[in-house]
Amino acid sequence: MTRVLVREARAAARAWVAESAAGVPGFGGAFYTGSTIGLGGDAELPAVSDVDVAVVVAGPAPAKLGKFRYRDALLEVTYLPWDEVATAARTYYLASSFASDQVIADPTGRLGRLTEAVSGTFGRPVAVRRRCADVLRRVHSGLSTLDTAASWPELVTGLVFPASLATQLLPVAAQHPPTVRLRYLAARNLLAARGGDLYRAMLDVLGCVDVDRATVQRHLDGLAVTFDRAASVARTRFFFSADITAVGRPVAIDGSQQLIDAGDHREAVFWIVATHARCARILAADGPPAGRAAADRRFRAAVGDLLGLHGTADVQDRRDRACALLPAIRAAAGAIVEAGQAAGS
Repeated sequence: MTRVLVREARAAARAWVAESAAGVPGFGGAFYTGSTIGLGGDAELPAVSDVDVAVVVAGPAPAKLGKFRYRDALLEVTYLPWDEVATAARTYYLASSFASDQVIADPTGRLGRLTEAVSGTFGRPVAVRRRCADVLRRVHSGLSTLDTAASWPELVTGLVFPASLATQLLPVAAQHPPTVRLRYLAARNLLAARGGDLYRAMLDVLGCVDVDRATVQRHLDGLAVTFDRAASVARTRFFFSADITAVGRPVAIDGSQQLIDAGDHREAVFWIVATHARCARILAADGPPAGRAAADRRFRAAVGDLLGLHGTADVQDRRDRACALLPAIRAAAGAIVEAGQAAGS
């Protein structure tokens, strides 16, 4: 695979925005999001990473464009309505993009003004706590609206995403860009210096605290088979469809393998299960009957072995445990905010 530096990948993103996004009706600009915000231009872009680009539009946003290769760079493009972007100061997943200049295009000048406003207050404790509160609100909303009548893949997804979202309190409190796939690794790294058993408790709530490397590897291998089949038959449009494609495979499969190889197999579990659930939904909609049955067996085995979930009662119990752990995670985030304030005073 071609070696790509961050600055080269960002140049590709800027070129794509100029050539393709600028013609989108209601185009209002574009900016970088995601992991490249914290990387220097001369750093090599990991083969399992992409450059996240948000394209701002007036009015309702088109469906997510997703991952694609452009000039040797893997881009992931999402469309956002201006009304959502305008709340960046208090929105945990957007604020980091405006804490420094991450604007790619700004025909109206609004993104520049937003950057000036957010960057001036980003590190203030009241602003950090406001973004932490945004994370907590989303966790509570997701866990409280769990649909126990949904299909098994939807029910598992409905649990693991909001339950694991609590990990984002920690990088948000530390003023780091939040990450999706690597959220448990980020939480572990932030808690490592603080001691205690909180991280172990977080893994316990997910269900993988005692899972071994061989078990994770076996289910990643099964996911790879399911992923390829789902990508080959996908027709129905889901909001995550753009991630289950051949071009997105390195992030989902190779990225998880990289974590396992590094000894971070427990940190790989969240994204393996989340991706498996997405593939299962695609195959349920578009796959042949035999393929659906085999994929369902692999998914159920993965969820049972990796998370210890076998039915609705398990999911409900795990939701209650996730809610019970929130005060401890909130307290750890508060301590991180206070430590940052003390360091900056």
